[in-house]
Amino acid sequence: MVVGGLLLLLLGSLTPWPFYFVWLAAWSVCGLILYGLDKGLARAGGPRVPEMILNLLAAVGGFAGCWAGMAAFRHKSNFRKHPIMWAVLVLSTAGHAVWIYLRFLRG
Repeated sequence: MVVGGLLLLLLGSLTPWPFYFVWLAAWSVCGLILYGLDKGLARAGGPRVPEMILNLLAAVGGFAGCWAGMAAFRHKSNFRKHPIMWAVLVLSTAGHAVWIYLRFLRG
């Protein structure tokens, strides 16, 4: 949460982007970082990032980073083992896509 907040402030002050896109970028970077961290912890046998945290992060706007983390780290990519994660990612991606269309693209 702290990293996301700091990225939100940093990107908000350095870019002319609308707040919503800054929000998505900040939480996506956090999602990517957490997927990498969780993969590293899994390999080391340490405590893991709870799947609920990853789901919440995807839902609030970090879905792009979560998809990138799944691809980059080959992590939680098995649909049968993680059906809830896939459902949350698909639904959050679709929900945010609809919002972007309605708010920014439809005119």
